[in-house]
Amino acid sequence: MVKSINQLRPKFTTHADGSDAVLFMHELVGEQDGPTIGISASIHGNENTGSQAILELFRILMDTPLKGRILLLPVANPHAFAVNERFSTIDKVDLNRQFPGNPKGTYSQQLAHALTERFLNVIDVHIDLHSGTDRPTVDYVYIWNDEKLSRAFGSKLLYRPVDNKQGTVFGGTTKTVTIDTRNIPVAVIELGGGIVDQTPYLKRTVDGVLNMLRTAGAIPGDPWQNPKQIVVNELAGIRPTQAGWLEPLAPANGEVIKGGQLLGRVVSPYSFEVLEEIPTPFENGVMIMQHLTRNLVASGDYGFMVGNLEGATD
Repeated sequence: MVKSINQLRPKFTTHADGSDAVLFMHELVGEQDGPTIGISASIHGNENTGSQAILELFRILMDTPLKGRILLLPVANPHAFAVNERFSTIDKVDLNRQFPGNPKGTYSQQLAHALTERFLNVIDVHIDLHSGTDRPTVDYVYIWNDEKLSRAFGSKLLYRPVDNKQGTVFGGTTKTVTIDTRNIPVAVIELGGGIVDQTPYLKRTVDGVLNMLRTAGAIPGDPWQNPKQIVVNELAGIRPTQAGWLEPLAPANGEVIKGGQLLGRVVSPYSFEVLEEIPTPFENGVMIMQHLTRNLVASGDYGFMVGNLEGATD
C-alpha cells in the first residue's frame, strides 16, 4: 500500500495581497522502490478536466499498492485557474510557452522556473493532462518520446508531430525541460472540455491514467489491450475569422470528415446573417476538436482541429 501521503507547498514568490504564491502538490510514496511519476493538469487555467481527474486519481491511489512515488500537481497555474482564464491575469502570457522559466523574470516566468525546479526536474515520467477550454471539446493524445506510454491511455486517436508547419508544436512548453533537456518519458493527453457534461471524459481520463501506471509498473494489474488506434502526423487548427455564434456542423470527434464538408459556420446574433462558413482543410480528415454546442466566439478563437488521414498509420 502507500507508505506515506504528503502535501508539498513550496513558495516561490509573494502576491500583491500579501499571500504566498506556492505550488500545490501531493506526494504518494509506495512501500517499494520505483520511479517518480508526475501527473499534472491545468497549466492553462481554463482546462480543468484534468484537475478533476487528478482528484479522483488521488482518492483511488491512496489505497492502491504503489511502487515508487507519484507526484500530483492538480493545478499548475493557480492564478489563471481561479478566474477560469487560459493565462494568469497578472502578466497575461501563456505559462506553457515560458519554460524553463526565469527566477527574476515575469510572474509566469517565475512560476515556470518553480515548476521546473520543484516538479519537472524531480520526476522520472511525466503525464500531462490538458483539455479543451470551457467551450471546445478535444480528444487525442500526443506521441512524443514514449509511444508505449502514450498508447496505454487508450485513445483511438494519436498525433505524432513531425514538424511545425501547422502550428501545433510550440516552443517553451514543459517538454523543453522534460524531453529536450532531460529526455524522460512524456505523454500529453488532450481530452474533454466544452459546455457539456465532463463525466465521460473524467472516467476515460482516470481509467486511461491508471492503465498508464500499470504499463509503467507503478501499480499492480495487467494493462488492457488497446483499441484500434490511428496515428496522424498532421493536424490543422482552424480559427474563425468572424465573431458571432459558432454553429457546429462537423461529425463527432473521432469521426471521418471529407473534403467539401463544413466544420461549422459563424452567424451574427444581431442580424442572423451567416458571416462565415468554415470548410475542412483536408480531403480525408478526422475530427479532433470542435465546439459541441452553439457558442459565442471572437475572431481568432479556438474553433476546430482536424487530423489528416493521408499518411496516417495504426
